Amino acid sequence: MPTGGTEARRPPRGGPGPEPVGDGLLVVDKPAGWTSHDVVGRSRRLCATRRVGHAGTLDPMATGVLVLGVNRATKLLTFLVGADKTYTATVRLGVSTVTDDAEGEVTATVDASTLGRGRIEEAVATLTGAIEQVPSAVSAIKIAGRRSYARVRAGEDVELPARPVTVHRFDVLAVRPGPRHTDVDVEVEVSSGTYVRALARDLGTRLGVGGHLTALRRTRVGDLGLAGAATLEQLERDGAASHLIPLAAAAAATFPVRHLSAQEAIDLGHGKRLPASAPGRSEPVAAIGPDGRLVAMLDETGEVARSHVVFPAP
Repeated sequence: MPTGGTEARRPPRGGPGPEPVGDGLLVVDKPAGWTSHDVVGRSRRLCATRRVGHAGTLDPMATGVLVLGVNRATKLLTFLVGADKTYTATVRLGVSTVTDDAEGEVTATVDASTLGRGRIEEAVATLTGAIEQVPSAVSAIKIAGRRSYARVRAGEDVELPARPVTVHRFDVLAVRPGPRHTDVDVEVEVSSGTYVRALARDLGTRLGVGGHLTALRRTRVGDLGLAGAATLEQLERDGAASHLIPLAAAAAATFPVRHLSAQEAIDLGHGKRLPASAPGRSEPVAAIGPDGRLVAMLDETGEVARSHVVFPAP
């Protein structure tokens, strides 16, 4: 059962159920104490459909932007998973934990109360740019078909290989010394697949004192941010439909757009290929018909546009 504040309370049973909603994205401000799966489960009820998925897990302790696809918009989630993300976080230097965050058992403590901002920013600089990162052992990465965290909880020693990630920005916002630790408030902008817990751990390692994450809030996934996010309480009160970004608008807000002629829309719908409008584009392209409908998501990396996925007219 999810825990938390007022957003975690379930409304009384009885009365008419929620009205089904259409195709689109919901940007939810996930509360602390909820898993991403908890939020998907609640949203399925609020949207009156089983077809709800999310574009990237947030740990239970984390809050902030969780992008949900509803009905046919679940097909957009594959492309959103790879989007860059922005987080605000607090790193506690001087305390190491088994999970690299505040939910894990403390494994070591070192007096880090005298660390200056200059030393911290020097260490931060070594963790900025293209780096090789070893994910936390309690991540959801699969090893021989089993999640890494499940192996750790079963008592296995897990060593994950380093993987390339990009930390586009790693800003120190505040340094707050404590009795034997130092808390550092940061903002990071990272590529998909980057673990902020691992950044906290590695920052502590660089400084020789250890470290872990005590707070994490995701503020952006691609172009979708907190400004357009709704809490679960707001979804309950207003109805999910009032916060749903319709399918075509969601695609247009997140990806480059190609406006199709009526004939091009018909051709794509029949499985035909079109010349690429901008050959060499690495990101997926939203193909919008003259009626404003999302027709397909296109791959324009070559001279000919190929459909990643087609959205037939309902």
